[in-house]
Amino acid sequence: MVPIDDDAAAISDTLGIRRRQLLQLIAAGTTLSLLPGMFARRASAGEAAVKGGILRVSAPFNPSSLDPITSGAGSDHMILYSIYDTLVDFEPATLQPVPGLSTAWEFETPTRLVMTLREGVTFHDGTEFNADAVKANLDRALTHPRSTAKGDLASVDSVDVVGPYQVAINTKHPDTALPLILADRSGMMASPTAFDEPDRNFDRTPVGTGPFSFTQWNDGDRIELARYDDYWDEEIPHLDGIIFRVITDLNTGLRSVIAGEADFVYRLNPQQKLVADRAGEEVVVRSSPTVANYHIVFNYGKAPLNDVRVRQAINYAVDRKAFNQAAMLGLGTPAQTLLPPDYWAHDESLNEFYPFDQDKARALLAEAGYSDGLELQYYSNADQSSQQRAEIIMEQLRQVGIRCVLTTGSNADMFQRFMVRGEGDAIMVNWTGRPDPAQGFLFVYGEQGANNPGKVPPPQDLAEAIAAAQEGVTQEERQPAFARAERAALEHALSCEVAFVPGIEVHRANVGGYEPNLLGKPKFNRLFLRPQEG
Repeated sequence: MVPIDDDAAAISDTLGIRRRQLLQLIAAGTTLSLLPGMFARRASAGEAAVKGGILRVSAPFNPSSLDPITSGAGSDHMILYSIYDTLVDFEPATLQPVPGLSTAWEFETPTRLVMTLREGVTFHDGTEFNADAVKANLDRALTHPRSTAKGDLASVDSVDVVGPYQVAINTKHPDTALPLILADRSGMMASPTAFDEPDRNFDRTPVGTGPFSFTQWNDGDRIELARYDDYWDEEIPHLDGIIFRVITDLNTGLRSVIAGEADFVYRLNPQQKLVADRAGEEVVVRSSPTVANYHIVFNYGKAPLNDVRVRQAINYAVDRKAFNQAAMLGLGTPAQTLLPPDYWAHDESLNEFYPFDQDKARALLAEAGYSDGLELQYYSNADQSSQQRAEIIMEQLRQVGIRCVLTTGSNADMFQRFMVRGEGDAIMVNWTGRPDPAQGFLFVYGEQGANNPGKVPPPQDLAEAIAAAQEGVTQEERQPAFARAERAALEHALSCEVAFVPGIEVHRANVGGYEPNLLGKPKFNRLFLRPQEG
């Protein structure tokens, strides 16, 4: 195995920085250059990138959609990032905003964001990228009947074309989170020519401006992308293409990399890391801190989870420390809110808001009229790891009288059935976080949030706290509002946060140029393949 330490250990060993100090540095916007080795010891540092080759990626999930506006699963990002550029990009280690398709932006007034666009950019079908294209994309995100971006853009009132390469986004209230929201799916720019074609299924035939263009998608098998020769950034791409092989079993995906049949696998669990650590020098094992966590989404638009006491009972019934040990070999961090301990927007006083208390859980159920227990329709992805996590939670709930009937399916199927159609009562997902913390609250708790299957408006105290967090400019101004939002979400028990997870990826030693990010979502756009020896 190539000697790359776990990132948390490397930081502690080389810089004497504890996890708390790390996240404080990230919060302060400390750049990667000040923290050598923080996320990875780049084997490619100072090395000229090699042109050519096809990167073979083992992908653990079939996409829900390759249209960023109808995509809803966080696992879709890893493919979308290569097809689409975003209006704003972010620094991998800090999530600080940097130019993307927009080269500059400023709030002309507290409710008017003016963005200057990059010139000389074309979509893969030859359509020009300009202000009209941006307006068409944002209008579509706000009005498309299947848009999952409506919640992210809830503050947007209208979009004006100011000039050929300048747009103004008018908001209903101040929203300083908007630039980083546009670093996510809401800001991924698709070809208006393509998505306006009346008979085109854009979910499956995407057209963006990214470094790779779409060639084919064999459902449940593979997605193939090809190098876009007219990409605006002349430095990339280095690769001729990327093939994502859909391998839902993580053990099989890891074995494919170890055997040299694939080059990269991501979203691994600690159990696979133990195997990879013993795999030899042909693979590189990476583990980096992320803001991603396992959380249980509640469908509280209907009984029995429309009763706050039932939701609170579940939060008391879940033993987060036991889950961390059983499902993550103790490598995770028990969670209470969407924001991890030591993160700049998190209130540390909330770290033990829901202690493990089975007696309290039973009492709340009895108070809600379920002294004999109740039954929940519990949904889960069908892969082995997801089912194992489901079994742990279901057993913990069983011990307080909550019986779960398990329904499983593919990641895309579960998203459609639970999040879109509102089937079932609860599902555990890997919430991967977003560049700005306000986006997480909008996505999970907002009335139009993709992870709010019942589309229930947030309680007033939570809605007011989210709005206040969007109004603040500095982190110091925003943090108290986030603390109120966290507390409101906990008091109303709108979800059950379980454990934050490290980002674990394994790739062949000849893969160069990779840099993990704090979201735990690999980007492959700058990768290259060194020639194999022999």
